[in-house]
Amino acid sequence: MKPYLAAAIQMTSVPDLAKNLAEAEELIDLAVRQGAELVALPENFPFLGEEEEKVARAEEISSASQKFLKTMAQRYQVALLGGGFPVPVETGKVLNTAVIVEPSGVEVARYNKVHLFDVNLPDGNTYQESSTVEAGDRLPAVYPSETWGNLGLSVCYDVRFPELYRHLSRQGAHVLFVPAAFTAYTGKDHWQILLQARAIENTCYVVAPAQTGRHYGRRQSHGHAAIVDPWGMILADAGDKPGVAIAEINPSRLEQVRRQMPSLEHRVFA
Repeated sequence: MKPYLAAAIQMTSVPDLAKNLAEAEELIDLAVRQGAELVALPENFPFLGEEEEKVARAEEISSASQKFLKTMAQRYQVALLGGGFPVPVETGKVLNTAVIVEPSGVEVARYNKVHLFDVNLPDGNTYQESSTVEAGDRLPAVYPSETWGNLGLSVCYDVRFPELYRHLSRQGAHVLFVPAAFTAYTGKDHWQILLQARAIENTCYVVAPAQTGRHYGRRQSHGHAAIVDPWGMILADAGDKPGVAIAEINPSRLEQVRRQMPSLEHRVFA
């Protein structure tokens, strides 16, 4: 693992596949021109619209997303996280799938979101992800890379379940991905704190691309795509507009923090 720049992209995806992919490419290009070698796209990057339309168009969205990720990784010669897109399954529902694609265009890791967001919020918004999404049936694995370090996958609501990240750190994770479309209501109070907690307790970098702004109807996301270091310091924050948060992932910093705070070595319970 070498020092390198990672980018957490922030988008306002809408119910328009072509428009979203065009915006994603513009932001990937922006990140690469600023020196990023690993670029992460948020949850729902290719489509954020009504659940029924997402399911009806899942085959189209899934195919376009996977082709897009392969093409972008090869074109820009970056490792690319596709933070979440629908993949149809036989039940008639979809999986919420995140993948990592190497600069060669080869997919090297895949994770289907296991924790589904079924919540009634005080602001009047109701989310029932399980009505259209089938939960993944296995915890994510860590992708070991000599270039990028050991990369651990998660998606959005997972960030509230620390046992998933402990599972990743036990597998040797150095970087934790948290691509999200965090709600505006919960994000203002919980988003940054949860990212910092996952970084601190696992002494890992956290790369968290995000959705921001209004997508359709009342659906609105918090933004603040971020990169957090293993001490819990916010290295970059994209604010509340589409853009890019960029920061260095440095193995020396990782080793320093783990020497200063060797909590992973002090675990009593598995």
